[in-house]
Parts: sequence; structure tokens; C-alpha cells
Amino acid sequence: MTDTKEIAIDAEGLTKSFSGRTVVNHLTLKVPKGEIYGFLGPNGSGKTTTIRMLCGLLTPDSGHGTCLGYDILRQQDEIKREVGYMTQRFSLYEDLSIRENLEFVARVYGVPNPRGAAKDAIHRLGLEGRAEQLAGQLSGGWKQRLALGACILPSPKLLLLDEPTAGVDPKARREFWEEIHRLAADGVTVLVSTHYMDEAERCHEIAYISFGELLARGTAAEVIAQSGLSTWIVSGADLHRLVLQLQMCDGVDMVAPFGTELHVSGRDRRALDKAIADAKKADGAHRWKRGEPSLEDVFIMLMDKSKDNYA
Repeated sequence: MTDTKEIAIDAEGLTKSFSGRTVVNHLTLKVPKGEIYGFLGPNGSGKTTTIRMLCGLLTPDSGHGTCLGYDILRQQDEIKREVGYMTQRFSLYEDLSIRENLEFVARVYGVPNPRGAAKDAIHRLGLEGRAEQLAGQLSGGWKQRLALGACILPSPKLLLLDEPTAGVDPKARREFWEEIHRLAADGVTVLVSTHYMDEAERCHEIAYISFGELLARGTAAEVIAQSGLSTWIVSGADLHRLVLQLQMCDGVDMVAPFGTELHVSGRDRRALDKAIADAKKADGAHRWKRGEPSLEDVFIMLMDKSKDNYA
């Protein structure tokens, strides 16, 4: 996907350790310009450390790369001037209003006409009715919208968003993502880490990292296809009693409850089908149908087979 496109982030072999533990292990990443690139993985997988290396806040132990054409080892200051970084924690002043926070950020970055720039950001993000509200009084969704407004004030070419919608309600998340797509349409490159599968599917491309190692990348459809998973869906009453039984079957790599259904998946289609056929013969109380693996099925499988770097 990235071979014929201009590249905003081109990193190879990034490695970072803390107290003798490797947090990021020889990570290679290419992010095309003007696209939304999803960065996925469990807590502690190295996503935040990677983002901080890319924007010049951390120096890798080994590896090299460029961000917006600047060397991540030697030109960190140049990178910082052209990148907007939104951290997991709200980092603006809670005792200032929305307007005051945005005007302050605009002045720090030397944005011409700080008052006018803050007013434009307030309008763009639908914050007019709350402009004088203290940031500390905002709900999680409004805080994230304010934080995004502060990030885009200096007109960055690249946005690095570290789990920007964690703890935000579905409506606020949807509105946040609508703005992300508007920014990408204007040519801004976005690297966003997330735990939400619906958000991963909104990205042009995704990369999955687990315990410091890159396990999969491509479009959502490509990642699913590359997994080689086959899936059966089981529905009916008392599904919990089937879980342990199915987990013991040869050919079954994963059994995951999804509401009133079980997703039963395996990478060896023939072995999985035999296991399902045997289970169906012994069970007349449930409905069995072949399904398509979901992105969540793939990520659960990847998590199950990855090795914890704390172990």
C-alpha cells in the first residue's frame, strides 16, 4: 500500500529498553502522507514509547528513521515544530477556560493573531457555547475535543494521537473521528493509537504491536486475510459450558464470547472444520454456522500467541 506514496514516517529497527526490559523491539513502520494510520495493541505493548521516539521526545537505543523528512536522531527540534502530539492524559490548564487555553497555546507556538486563531478553533470544533467554561469542568469528550483543538492550532503536518478517545462516550467518539477525517482530507497525516476495533476500521491502514514487536500491518481487510483465520459462530443457550470443551479441541485456536454468540476460530481450516463437525455431533442444543473472522478475532488471536516481555 505504501510503495507508491509519499511517506510521512519511515522508521526502521527502532528499539528501546528501560531497566533492562525491551519495550520496543526492532520496530519498522511506514506511514503514508495524508492518511490515518491506526496503531493498535494491548496496554504495555510499546505504542506510547514508539510515538515518543517518532516525535523526538525519546531517543531510540538503536534503529533509525525520518519523520516528515527530518532525522529522528538528529533533528528532534525540527520535528517538534511540525507535529501535534495529543497525550493520553489531558495536559491543558484546568483552571483556564477553553478560550484562554487555546489563546495561550497559540501564543506559545507563535501563531499569528492568537485570539483569532483560538476563535477559529472554537468554531471548527463546535465549542462556541462552552468557550468560557473552565477546562476542569468539562466531560471527557469535551476535554478531548479541546485537546485536539490545541494540537491543530499551529497547523501541524502530522498528528500523533495516543488513545485520544479512551473513556469517551460513543457519540463523542464519532464526532472526534469525523474531525480526524476532515483533517486528513486537508492533507494532515494522522497516527492514532486505539483499543477500539470500530476505530481501527476507520483507519486507512493499521499496524498491530504486541509486547514491543510488530505482528501485523496493512488495511483492515489485509490484516484479516493475512491472519489465515477461519471462524464458526455458535449461538444458543448455556454457551459457557461449550467454551472449555471447544478450547480443548485440536484445530481450535480461539474461543471468544460475543454477546449471545461464540466465535470459534482456527488457522488450520481443515482441522477446525473437523473439530466443529465432532462438536456438532455431540451437541444438539446449539446453532452452528460458518462466519467471517472479524478484526477483533484477529487481534485476540495475536494477543494469545504473543509473548509477554515482562515474563
